[in-house]
Amino acid sequence: MLDIPILRMGQVYESMEKQAVVHFATGEPVAQLHQATGMMLKLDLRKAQKARDALREIPIPKLLEICAKASDLYLNATLPMGNGELSPAEFCRMQSATTGLPEHMCAGNMRKNAFVLSHMGEVLDALTRGVPFDILTRGYGKEARGVMVSYQANSPVLGAVLPSNSPGVHTLWLPAIPLQIGLMLKPGTQEFWTPYRITEALYQAGLPREAIGLYPGGHDVGGGLMTDCRRVMVFGGQATVEQHYGNPRISVHGPGFSKIVFGEDMVDRWEEYVDLMADSVFLNSGRGCINCSSIYAPRHGEKIAEALAQRLGPVEPLPPNDPKATLAAFTTKGVAEAMHNQIEEGLKTPGVTEVSAKYRGGSRHVPHERYDYLRPTVLHCTSPDHPLANTEYMFPFVSVVDCPQAKAIASMGSTLVCTAITDDAKFQQQLLDATTIDRLNIGAVKTVALNWLQPHEGNIVDFLYRNRAFQDAPPPAH
Repeated sequence: MLDIPILRMGQVYESMEKQAVVHFATGEPVAQLHQATGMMLKLDLRKAQKARDALREIPIPKLLEICAKASDLYLNATLPMGNGELSPAEFCRMQSATTGLPEHMCAGNMRKNAFVLSHMGEVLDALTRGVPFDILTRGYGKEARGVMVSYQANSPVLGAVLPSNSPGVHTLWLPAIPLQIGLMLKPGTQEFWTPYRITEALYQAGLPREAIGLYPGGHDVGGGLMTDCRRVMVFGGQATVEQHYGNPRISVHGPGFSKIVFGEDMVDRWEEYVDLMADSVFLNSGRGCINCSSIYAPRHGEKIAEALAQRLGPVEPLPPNDPKATLAAFTTKGVAEAMHNQIEEGLKTPGVTEVSAKYRGGSRHVPHERYDYLRPTVLHCTSPDHPLANTEYMFPFVSVVDCPQAKAIASMGSTLVCTAITDDAKFQQQLLDATTIDRLNIGAVKTVALNWLQPHEGNIVDFLYRNRAFQDAPPPAH
């Protein structure tokens, strides 16, 4: 069994208190995770400047080389994991064993994280809008136009309270390192594997150990980050979003409520986009905030729902080591059943029909002794006002909503990713002007097809740095 220590600013620390991490299906212990405390984290935050100082000793181009080398190590090497080591295949097996994700999805998320690490130079160039990297290190300098600018770090470290639902979210904190900002991470209780493996890959690629700290533990650890760290990234549900709304110190990543919307001019061609819609709903077992949860159409809603239900309804759970497995297990008992019951209660309200039930041949909820599955669910809502018209769940779930184009934007509400199938220039402009939409795709782009050169729920550069006024006096005349 693997013994996973705390990394206090990179230094191995063994705690008296440890938490067993078990295989979701068998209950067999696979690791024990040493537990940090909120007070421990608060004490280490007082030394956070050491992380920033160590990173500023390394030019950003060199840090980008370290990221590229770490990408290869992370994806291909056998790396230490606590008191043991894991090959890439063993890593995927262990990650699957605690998260319920099929092993091939774990491998797919590895490739996603590795891609971002290896292309970090392009990512930073895009997110900084071409600001010369030495300006970030020095704090001031001249842009290409000769204009003097100054950028000041808002915090020596980025704190992050990380989730366990999908390994792909770790791409969001990776740019902090080449931006010369340290990391203090609270890993998820089931998906601590990725932060530890990426950290070890970065260490072996030449990153100073004090640049990253890993603090697995209870709610007091996350609470310590949110009260004492100047910049924190948090993942959670809608309640978490509402709790921290408007707090400039905290970047909240919650439900996406991502959508596909058809314009009046294109909806009669909906059959051409069934693959796009199905993949947007279904890929990565529907676990991401970028998976499509609603499809808005001015007409043909019932037909669209029928086509998606035929495609997704028959999908059944398979063992996680099966290369054809497409559904992830819910590893905490009661969670899947609660979601299932919420949906069933919502279906009692007029104006909604579950179209997928007739293609499923059984219950949506597939219980096991220690875990559960939820099978894909496709609904048809006759109005955007129905409670299930704009709902998100952590499995392949989508509502096809009848909604006139003129009411679509106002009805959709907050939307992380919106794919708009329309050539109507006026409607496109309205979508561009909609402040409720974060990432906008015009045309046949899956909601799950992210462009890593674009910001995700806010630009991390703007979150970690502030652009301020700066003037230096000209040299005295002789």
